[in-house]
Amino acid sequence: METIITLTKNIEFSDYLSVLELSYILASVLFILGLKKLSHPDTARSGNLWAAAGMGLAILFTILFHKTKMEDGSYAGIHNLGWIIGALVIGSAVGWMAARKVKMTAMPQMVSLFNGMGGACAALISMMEFPKMQNVLAGQQAATMLNGEALAILLGLMIGGVSFAGSMIAFGKLDERIGDIKSPVLRYINLSFLVILFAFVIFVMFKTPVAGENWMIYTLAALALVYGVTFVMPIGGADMPVVISLLNSFTGVAAAMGGFLYNNQAMLTGGILVGSSGTILTILMCKAMNRSLLNVIIGAFGGSSAAGTDFGDKTVKEISLSDAAVLLSYSQKVLVVPGYGLAVAQAQHLCHELENLLGSKGVELKYGIHPVAGRMPGHMNVLLAEADVAYEKLQEMEDANNEMNNTDVVIVVGANDVVNPAAEEDPSSPIYGMPVIKVWEAKNTIIMKRSMAKGYAAIENNLFFMPKTRMLFGDAKATLQKLLGEIKNL
Repeated sequence: METIITLTKNIEFSDYLSVLELSYILASVLFILGLKKLSHPDTARSGNLWAAAGMGLAILFTILFHKTKMEDGSYAGIHNLGWIIGALVIGSAVGWMAARKVKMTAMPQMVSLFNGMGGACAALISMMEFPKMQNVLAGQQAATMLNGEALAILLGLMIGGVSFAGSMIAFGKLDERIGDIKSPVLRYINLSFLVILFAFVIFVMFKTPVAGENWMIYTLAALALVYGVTFVMPIGGADMPVVISLLNSFTGVAAAMGGFLYNNQAMLTGGILVGSSGTILTILMCKAMNRSLLNVIIGAFGGSSAAGTDFGDKTVKEISLSDAAVLLSYSQKVLVVPGYGLAVAQAQHLCHELENLLGSKGVELKYGIHPVAGRMPGHMNVLLAEADVAYEKLQEMEDANNEMNNTDVVIVVGANDVVNPAAEEDPSSPIYGMPVIKVWEAKNTIIMKRSMAKGYAAIENNLFFMPKTRMLFGDAKATLQKLLGEIKNL
């Protein structure tokens, strides 16, 4: 005869169906192993599949074995299976098609959009569960709502709402549909909103529960959404990867609150992994940009124009394709520094072809990767991995800088702010103090750009006017194709 084990006041499982808990543990293990495999490009694809299998396992076993206690004392499985399966099919189809069709240049936008959906789900869960909890407490004539369930609900709503609104604004800014709002006043507005949000959470928890009184949860949702907007609006330029990483950690924490709420180990583990890894990545990226985490939270940084160091008449020196081909062919060490422009031009495959061609001539070519190059964390790594560039060919910023004096030629493809000497030389620059790749210390620097336009952070780059710098104007893809032809003809 089936026996029942009570895990919470509202959710109960059959004795032999404790396999559900075991499935959550197995799903958690798959999440952890998948995350571990994501640390290296050779295993990243399988790691993604392992983590996806863990989530699929948790969903399947929840549908099959989850039991809910009914009002008459009986136990029933999941209701509304048609809606659940329909939502799974539609969501999977939309996600699959979006991931298959999205261009590499739009990958940051897709990451922001999907991350925002996760935050919205966490917030909606909280909005659904708060009235139930309050009605139960009101029926028990509780003096306050000071308990762990209320805390998980309120924090899930607050963090999920901020993540959703912030991710939508980040999507609009990355897609160039929304501009930046640069005003020192926003710093104080953001700090005020942050204080108000936490104060309101405390106020709700100490309030006497009243059945049907839901204005508090809607007010908190509105405050969270507004803060999400004001938090991201002043941030722009080269700082966007840090914001995406931080918002990603917010979504993880919000999902973990749902795990606490439902006593769901898989949901809890997944949320903790996303939240902790996102937070660690945010801190590392802040360090790479010489920013504090508090600056990110209050939206106190972002690119703006700067005068830069004076280089006289700022004469630009160009280099022809034939001269560039000769210079590269007779070099020993070449470093390519990629940026967002490489993604725009979809020239990563040609970079790999250039690497192979120069390698056949005995020239060593590597890639210098700045932590915040591109518009999302790891953007350049993903881009080059798509072109089958060996992971060992990628150099971190510190390693690239240590070898810069012995590098014959640096080719900057679509990067701007991460190679800007103003970070070291111009105290008036908004990026002053940010570690950059010191390409000007190499023997020769070739910069591939469409024009002399400023980078995403809207800061003038005096690297273009330095004595050892040569400009190679044109679309990166077309220019690399011509350059490959010149090298082959030598």
